[in-house]
Amino acid sequence: MIANVSQNGSPRPSWTTPAVQSPSLSTIDLEALRRELPVTRRKHAAGQYLYRSGQPFRAIHLIHVGSYKICDTSTDGREKVTAFKMRGELAGVESIGLDTYACDVIALEDSEAWDLPYPAVMKAAVRIPELQEQIHTALAAEIRCDRSWMLLLGTLAAEPRVAAFLIDIAARHARLGYSAKHFILRMSRLDMASFLALKHETVSRALSHLVDLRFIEVQRREVRVLDVDGLRAMACCAQAA
Repeated sequence: MIANVSQNGSPRPSWTTPAVQSPSLSTIDLEALRRELPVTRRKHAAGQYLYRSGQPFRAIHLIHVGSYKICDTSTDGREKVTAFKMRGELAGVESIGLDTYACDVIALEDSEAWDLPYPAVMKAAVRIPELQEQIHTALAAEIRCDRSWMLLLGTLAAEPRVAAFLIDIAARHARLGYSAKHFILRMSRLDMASFLALKHETVSRALSHLVDLRFIEVQRREVRVLDVDGLRAMACCAQAA
């Protein structure tokens, strides 16, 4: 999330919807962590798996470069995208307490994840109080974020869902120091539709309408935000109703 005041004192736009704030471990002291336990760095090309459902659960994973999608598979074989992870965020926390991973995690681009052996990382956290606080904060934020999206998807119409999604992606780019007004969507429209519980055609129509309203410009996966307030108002309108 970015601050609300720029360096010259002028107001900055708010990039978050009231209900969604993505978890992050971007402030973790990685070198201190590596002194306490073995950390394996793994690179993945787009489409490769970080882990698959049913594999033995051995670690949680800190996204260091790139982005990944988390997918659940229903009993009839349908894939449901449940989250997108970017740098500084954790994957694998949904499987804590289980013998095997509960879902699939797939790279959306050339990416790198750091394996943090479990429960060794939690034992290391006892010796590093700052790390313990950061991990607990990230886990709590993960729960709040999932709950917030569940509520949003249960109350918003199609266009506000898409607007809220774009605002969330913009906020996460801003938090990483990138432009919140010009970014690339690493996920496909099908992945967006799956996450937002919409049809692919509905997502495309919603994006087209946001373009017609001059809230955004879209060129394939490239997005430019033209009207932050308008986009945020669209994302919040059904919440206030």
